[in-house]
Amino acid sequence: MAALPPGSLFLGFDSSTQSLKATVLDCNLNVIQLDQIHFDSDLPHYKTKDGVYRDPSDSGRIVSPTLMWIEALDLVLQRLSKSGLDFGKVAALSGSGQQHGSVYWKNGSSSLLSSLDSNKPLLDQFRNAFSISESPIWMDSSTTAQCREIEQAVGGAIELARITGSRGYERFTGPQIKKIFQKQPDVYNSTERISLVSSFMASIFAGKYASIDHADGAGMNLMDIEKKTWSKVALEATAPGLEEKLGALAPAYAVVGPIASYFVERYKFSKDCLVVHWSGDNPNSLAGLTLSVPGDLGISLGTSDTVIGISSDPKPGLEGHVFPNPVDTKGYMVMLCYKNGSLTREEVRNSCAQSSWETFNKLLEQTPPLNGGKLGFYYKDHEILPPLPIGFHRYILQNFNGASLEGVSEQEVKEFDPPSEVRAIVEGQFLSMRGHAERFGMPVPPKRIIATGGASTNQSLLKSIASVFGCGVYTVQRPDSASLGAALRAAHGWICNKNGSFVPIANLYSDKLEKSSLSCKLSASAGSDEVASKYGVMMKKRMEIEKRLVEKLGRH
Repeated sequence: MAALPPGSLFLGFDSSTQSLKATVLDCNLNVIQLDQIHFDSDLPHYKTKDGVYRDPSDSGRIVSPTLMWIEALDLVLQRLSKSGLDFGKVAALSGSGQQHGSVYWKNGSSSLLSSLDSNKPLLDQFRNAFSISESPIWMDSSTTAQCREIEQAVGGAIELARITGSRGYERFTGPQIKKIFQKQPDVYNSTERISLVSSFMASIFAGKYASIDHADGAGMNLMDIEKKTWSKVALEATAPGLEEKLGALAPAYAVVGPIASYFVERYKFSKDCLVVHWSGDNPNSLAGLTLSVPGDLGISLGTSDTVIGISSDPKPGLEGHVFPNPVDTKGYMVMLCYKNGSLTREEVRNSCAQSSWETFNKLLEQTPPLNGGKLGFYYKDHEILPPLPIGFHRYILQNFNGASLEGVSEQEVKEFDPPSEVRAIVEGQFLSMRGHAERFGMPVPPKRIIATGGASTNQSLLKSIASVFGCGVYTVQRPDSASLGAALRAAHGWICNKNGSFVPIANLYSDKLEKSSLSCKLSASAGSDEVASKYGVMMKKRMEIEKRLVEKLGRH
């Protein structure tokens, strides 16, 4: 296997909901530079909140301005340049995009991509490139009708999950495209290419339309996850002439091409710098966390919370998602996604803990595990798993001792005292993860959990995860596993390209894992088996209540 060239650098980006991050790795896989553009504060003229627009006139419609992502790219490259990064040493770059978000290129935009003027910022050249100026993103939940129509057309929700890895989900790109085709047919017809956020950003760097990769393509309800090709039946159920607008699919480790001359001239990248296909944020996190054993679980605590595992024989169902593994040619990644993550924790922090994480953590620590039988469901936004609308639901379990559910009943209440509220949201989120992970066939207890995402720096939250799941929780050196994973995938793509065929990613770091930025450490030891067992009993009760809430209020 070829080695990474001495002195070479690998650049990874993460175009997420709230920010654009850049991570630079050296040839020993150590992080040597980082930068970040925060959309709300660094680009305030777009007037986004949390990087998005919530549309009050269209229930559940949540979008982001496409040009904001381009201006952020201008800005982060300028910052990296000013801080002294020698772009000429970058051998390859790749990136991560928030999953499911879509970009609609206007007819004729391919010639614009291939003829960028290096004397002008990107922003000035892309102002008229898109048939829709606001990109639907993963937080959008306005496409329930389209999900049901697509499911019905392919033979039901289970059949759609069997083919594409997931039942119809509002945030998935297929239902979003169908809504645009139905509501704005002129816009659909004036679109020559539909990109995901990942392939959109890769297209700019390559100066031509980049393929959607297999891992991110599985988040669309459009791709056959076994054959790794577009599913004819799913395409026909979505919109006419769609395959031509999507282009071909590609493996995540493959190379789009050399970097566009725009970046060579403007930022002095080497003309030999390779653009490796970008992928989704969750596939990149899987790479950045070096998840490699089926007993490992990754938990990402961010704007959304996700649980990620790996499987060689996944069984797609009505819950969760199956994607091809971005760094393996045969395996799959399995995932559970919760829309109510950090922003919902912050809402409880603001109302119960004087807007202070320190106070929030103290309140959490002063309440006992199991919270005296208090259970809470907290949905600041329409939830994905379970499919429930906005609302908070609180219960006290009567006669609960953790041994069994015999004689246990629940009483709904309007509020908890602040310490109980804080523990209820934390335990509620992690009990939901454990319950749905078990139901999806993920290993419980796992061998270990690797935590990432912004909130993985919070020791009190990690202790709660360890108690609820009954296993040790590890953290990586860097909580931004998506941009780290993207930089690692850039190096992996470079090696595969040099080798002329796929090389297992572990070969890249097997001899340097502990000395690199990929190493992880134990941050919270497993709680007692007795407490984990009691959480198991509480979890069963939570899943019962959740089922009733879905029957009464659910969107499906």
